[in-house]
Amino acid sequence: MKMFNWAYDVFKSLDFSDVVSSYLNLAINVVVLIVVAYILDYLFKKIFIIFLAIVAARTKSSFDDFLVANKTAKYLAHLVPLLFIYKTVPVILKNFTYWEYLFEKGIKIYIIILSLWITRSIFNSLRDYLKQKPRFSDKPIDSYIQVIMLFLWLFGIVSFVLILFDVSKTTLLTTFGSISAVIILIFRDTILGFVASISVSVNDMVRIGDWITMEKFGADGDVIEINLATVKVRNFDNTTTTIPTYSLISDSFKNWRGMLDSDGRRIKRYILIKASSVRFINDDELNTFRKIQHLSSYIDHRQADINKYNISNNVDKSVIINGRNLTNLGLFRKYINQYILSHPGINKDMHLMIRHLQPTENGIPLEIYCFSKDKTWVNYEHIMADIFDHIMASVSHFDLEIFETISSSKDLK
Repeated sequence: MKMFNWAYDVFKSLDFSDVVSSYLNLAINVVVLIVVAYILDYLFKKIFIIFLAIVAARTKSSFDDFLVANKTAKYLAHLVPLLFIYKTVPVILKNFTYWEYLFEKGIKIYIIILSLWITRSIFNSLRDYLKQKPRFSDKPIDSYIQVIMLFLWLFGIVSFVLILFDVSKTTLLTTFGSISAVIILIFRDTILGFVASISVSVNDMVRIGDWITMEKFGADGDVIEINLATVKVRNFDNTTTTIPTYSLISDSFKNWRGMLDSDGRRIKRYILIKASSVRFINDDELNTFRKIQHLSSYIDHRQADINKYNISNNVDKSVIINGRNLTNLGLFRKYINQYILSHPGINKDMHLMIRHLQPTENGIPLEIYCFSKDKTWVNYEHIMADIFDHIMASVSHFDLEIFETISSSKDLK
């Protein structure tokens, strides 16, 4: 009982009026501070946004228009109430040392975050501005901006740690060194993407607008975006494929830029000639083949050389296999060559040849290798189809056959 009486006397002797009054005044001051800061933020946000919009409307450059679009004025307006709070709070908290210490840390962290927001907004505006310039339209601007912002955010995170825990820079660097393996494991994709992004940019491996093919990821279309982690490809079927940036240097892919920058697009396709349809041409048939305009001069010249060789070597032509002879496949090959040379859609200054490939169980591949002048996909396909339509329709005129697999009872008859 005596112990309770003693505790009651002690509690009665304490005067809480000053403590309550101090905290009450603090609460009122904090509420007034928040209200004034909100009003200042609202007013200056309107002023900055309107001012920047007027400036953007009156200038010829579109950079300030992008500043408006990326809300740079809004972030800059936050600096005014921040400055007001920074100057006012030390006065309000002069009797609350601990709270003033915490506030100082909080305001420093907010300054760092706001600075990063403002910087990001300006860089995003710069990115949008450069993308509309023809000189930079094919450059991976997103990757450059992301790399810069990555370094700035890392600097910001380090600053947060230094401020929050009052850690020295030396101690922080030592700690980071100790846990570097964990950091590399966690940020592996980011680090690989960062290295790949720099490599892709420096070596000019891929640009915005390039047509690339990467079978591993099912990508076949135009590159529409290159950033730190991914490359976006709009495929020709209007789907979008996302490729990890690092894959561009670790895996194989095809970039069609060289073809688009060249003077022609390659046509490389063959038809299968039935081997049993290949034969020698006798003299009686030459007059018929001479009527083909693309062959008349060639037959005269070639037959003169053959006759000269056969006579000089006393070749017995009673057997057609003796000596040198023209073949229907050889004439057909020369005909195709002359026909393609006369085609208006073919670039005659680039490689052009008609060649035999290794005979197969399906026949003799006769390959057409040339380059079309027009590299546009649709026109290229039209030129190639036009050539092969003519070639396949011409085969029978040389008493040749195209190999076809027997696929129905009708074919067996």
